Amino acid sequence: MTGPSGLPADDSLHITKRRLLDVGLATLLERGYNATGIQDLLVATNVPKGSFYHHFGSKEDFALQVIDRYVAEVHALLDQSLGELDRAPLDRVRLFFERLLALYASQGYLGSLIGILGQELTAVSTAFRRRIEAAFDGIARRLAEPLDEARRRGDMPSENDPLLTATLLIDCWEGAAMRSRLLRSPVPLEAALGAASRGVLT
Repeated sequence: MTGPSGLPADDSLHITKRRLLDVGLATLLERGYNATGIQDLLVATNVPKGSFYHHFGSKEDFALQVIDRYVAEVHALLDQSLGELDRAPLDRVRLFFERLLALYASQGYLGSLIGILGQELTAVSTAFRRRIEAAFDGIARRLAEPLDEARRRGDMPSENDPLLTATLLIDCWEGAAMRSRLLRSPVPLEAALGAASRGVLT
């Protein structure tokens, strides 16, 4: 079951906290961090200020927890896609990006939250830089597993480093996601996926 944002509706979360995180994701995707005000979130969720600070120590703490929820959804997509072991390893990697594109479509092609906040905040906030860097690294390491399997099967050149290849795929995807946000269109994402399919994912 998912919440309004497309994220898993984690039943272990207090309903107020979950509502704040869901609305926070949508707002941060649309406006970014600096243009998102706590008062706007309180009005949108009809939550008192005291309740917000019961669940979050600060605006920064809130945004970091939104990032964690978003990254958890990306890992859920990884679990679904990479777990389809009846598919060839490169097909599983492609399936992940196809599902990620579908998630972006459901959000109006606003791009990648960690990419957006990374552009905005990593130069000025150590906490955000470390969290976002760890998020990208974790995704790359997950993708490196089927890429290594593909290399051992002979589906990729033996000299290709799986982790470097995974990182390159993510970097290309994030650039396409920024263009997709600018255009509010899937075209850059589809082009990136097509290029990967003709190159790495073949």
